This record gives sequence, structure tokens and C-alpha cells, in this order.
Amino acid sequence: MKISPPAPEEYAPFYADYIQRAIARGDVIAALPLQIDELRLALGPLTDSQARYRISPEDWSIKQIVSHLIDSERVFSYRLLRISRKDKTPLPGFEQEDFVRESGADEIPLADLLSEFEFLRRANVLAIKYMREESASEMGTASGAAVSARALIHMLVGHVEHHMESLREKYLPFIS
Repeated sequence: MKISPPAPEEYAPFYADYIQRAIARGDVIAALPLQIDELRLALGPLTDSQARYRISPEDWSIKQIVSHLIDSERVFSYRLLRISRKDKTPLPGFEQEDFVRESGADEIPLADLLSEFEFLRRANVLAIKYMREESASEMGTASGAAVSARALIHMLVGHVEHHMESLREKYLPFIS
């Protein structure tokens, strides 16, 4: 199935950057599994010590960024499931800073974090692969704003793109 880009009224303005990043990737269905390999290629060679690197004491470590990607993958996919199944219950947001702080990510082996992301993403790839077009067009509410299932699929891709850019530009060049 090919997923068409969402219209601006299908997502909150906060998510516009993620949507645009996903659109820039082209085929979002093809991008979903490719991002697993891209993340592993970029971060897999790091030691656990290197993956604790932060650009400042206030910023997340690389492991915490991966943990955030895992949390977001779960949250976005849950929203996608509910909305694509025509569930009109408003879905709450989540406090990403609280999630990261409570994750214990810096004590988890990087290899396990990458595997967890991979398992979640592969499950999402299968769910999205067989999603009907009319299901992808369903609208719901998440974090107090209207959102379509199609927009959530784009957010999955765009969110990883956003953090991969940050890792490539602000983290990885400074690890020795």
C-alpha cells in the first residue's frame, strides 16, 4: 500500500517538521524498515560508554535518545491502532522528559535498546503494510489535536529523521 501525504488539517502544527521530513524521504512505507538499518549503522559501533555521551549536562545521552525513540514508537503506534480502528476516544499526550528520566536508559546496553526499537518498528511495518486506505484516512484526537492515521505513519518516519539528524550533527562527530 502507498500512503499519501497528510493534509495540514490532519495534524497539529507542532508535527509539521516531522511530516515534512517524512515526505522528503519519499515512500514512507519503504522508509520505515530502512530506518532500522540506518539507526544500527549510525549507533551500532558505539560502546556503551560512548552511547552515554551528552552534548551538555542538560541534554539527553545517545542512549536516552534511543529510549525516547522507543517510547515515541510505542505511543505513536498505539495512537495509530486506535485511530485506524475508528476509535474516537481522545488520546492523551505524554511527557517525554518524564519518560526519558524514568527510563533508566543509560544503564541498558545500547544493543538491547537498538533491538527493542527494531522489534517495535518491525511490528509497525507489518501492521501498516496491511492497513486499508480508508483506515489510514481515519481521524481521531491525540494530545488535544486532530490527527489522521496517515499523519501518524508519517510522524513515525519524521520523528526518527529528526533525531537521526541531531545525532549525526551534534553527537557523533564529537565521540572518540
